[in-house]
Amino acid sequence: MTRYLLSIYQPESDAPPPDLDVIMSELAKLNDEMRAAGAWVFAGGLHAPSTATVLRAKGSEVLVTDGPYAESKEHIGGFSVIQAEDLDEALVWGKRMAEIIGLPIEVRPFQDA
Repeated sequence: MTRYLLSIYQPESDAPPPDLDVIMSELAKLNDEMRAAGAWVFAGGLHAPSTATVLRAKGSEVLVTDGPYAESKEHIGGFSVIQAEDLDEALVWGKRMAEIIGLPIEVRPFQDA
């Protein structure tokens, strides 16, 4: 089994969608389905990019900067880590997530441990 990162790309916005409760309910059902299938490993939502702290090594020092690494119109709003037999199986779960959330989902395999 290969582990895959399913990244949820969220547009920069101050207001959540009006149907957020419905989306979260359907997403919880999908997570339960992935657990039952043995695919679910971990999932989580992230705070806004403005809450990020970036650490950069410069010589013998590490610089600490508030805010996101890069300015963007989209950011990773959340993610799931799943395990699947192959990319095709991972894409099935990613498509289901995209249908529920209505946002782009990037599916990327982890490197072998």
